[in-house]
Amino acid sequence: MFVYAIRQWWIRYGVTTGISIVVLLGAWSFRQSNGRILYELYSQISKPFEVPQAKEKDLIDARTRELSVKLEEQRQENARLRQLIGESPKNIGEPKFAPIIGRSANHWWQSLVIGRGSADGVTRGDAVVAPGGLIGRVASASAHASRVLLVSDPSSRVGVTVTRSRAAGVMRGVGSTTTIIEFFEKLPDVKTGDAITTSNFSQRFPAGVPIGTVTSVDLSASPAPQVEVELFVPLADLEWVSVHSHEDKPLSPQSELNSEVEILLDDE
Repeated sequence: MFVYAIRQWWIRYGVTTGISIVVLLGAWSFRQSNGRILYELYSQISKPFEVPQAKEKDLIDARTRELSVKLEEQRQENARLRQLIGESPKNIGEPKFAPIIGRSANHWWQSLVIGRGSADGVTRGDAVVAPGGLIGRVASASAHASRVLLVSDPSSRVGVTVTRSRAAGVMRGVGSTTTIIEFFEKLPDVKTGDAITTSNFSQRFPAGVPIGTVTSVDLSASPAPQVEVELFVPLADLEWVSVHSHEDKPLSPQSELNSEVEILLDDE
């Protein structure tokens, strides 16, 4: 009779009791090991899907070397094309590295002061670059310091090009990490994600300096189609920049027109 009663109890409550014991043991083990068991279990399950750190670094290094080779090939090809059309590249000279020594909170997106001046070879109009690309140009220079007009300043004007389609326009600042480009064409070939660089026709900046990426397109804007560009350089976090002098090349009809547009808009 007793054995029968035990059997009936086990049939009715055995599974529930077993599960409860397992749960309690699991909770006790989890507490004693501070979750180490679950971590080990997760590690074993996810291990086949992980890329070893050393292998990942090797892949990144290989990709970097591949891109470096492709970049050098493009430079060589550009040099050959320039020879064919009889055009000499702008000489931007050796960069002059400079610390940022002043920046007003009231003019954060308009300008900054760098610790290099005319005594160091910095002159008005020199292009100023930071990791990521163009940030502006030297607006004035004293002996040991210079004021840089940022591309985010509403008065700044830069001749730019869409790298994919070569559509050309003029970029102006709006006082933030984004800028606006207005195009010369009525229907420019531009789309979200396109990269923007300084124009070959610009007389104020060296050609091909990276600027940013197109984030929105408005082809119906008046008076000209325009796009919004997110700058590559984090302007709010800058500490050092490099200053680049360049020699102007003889003006072609198109570059003369674009240079005049840059100057006229800059003087507005």
